[in-house]
Amino acid sequence: MNTDSPVVFIVDDDSRVRDALSSLIASVGMRVSAYGSASEFLNAEKPDVPACLLLDLELPDLNGLELQQALASQEAPPIVFITGHGDVPSSVRAMKAGAIEFLSKPIGEEELLTAIQSAIAVDRTARQKRAEIAGLRRNYARLTPREREVLPFVVAGLLNKQTAGDLGTSEITIGVHRSQIMRKMAARSLAELVRMADKLGIRPHDFPHE
Repeated sequence: MNTDSPVVFIVDDDSRVRDALSSLIASVGMRVSAYGSASEFLNAEKPDVPACLLLDLELPDLNGLELQQALASQEAPPIVFITGHGDVPSSVRAMKAGAIEFLSKPIGEEELLTAIQSAIAVDRTARQKRAEIAGLRRNYARLTPREREVLPFVVAGLLNKQTAGDLGTSEITIGVHRSQIMRKMAARSLAELVRMADKLGIRPHDFPHE
């Protein structure tokens, strides 16, 4: 099996449930890693691939909601809760905290597989966004301090002359900085550079136009 293919993590203290879920998921060609407790899952080494977490609500150490909270500050896979003891307050709390689905046992195969596919799709999109931002940050780190100073002027759409006047340098120098910024950020157009800056949280310079 492709080692880059998605993986489904199962955390459930019932070995029969783990085995049944593992067999179902493996039967449709997906990788599975199953754990009997939250701590076992937290301590395990996990592949860096799109994933989802099938999480039982009632566990012997941390319960499902507590594990969800513990994972909140990490780049953790989306969660699909599975439980035989579900209640409305728990499901509301889980969904508000970002769970993809809250399913009560016994779970229909089609319903479960649909939820898993949705969670993996969410994770794949999130991973792509994180990779994009990481690439932008690497490119931004290549800019000199002066180029970083010029960038907000460029994305504001200001002329080199206006930027030069505000920064106390020559129009030619600003033109060189602008060219270097475009090259180092791998921006093919000003519009693309503006989108990059927005994703990095860089605000356009507010220049008083005449």
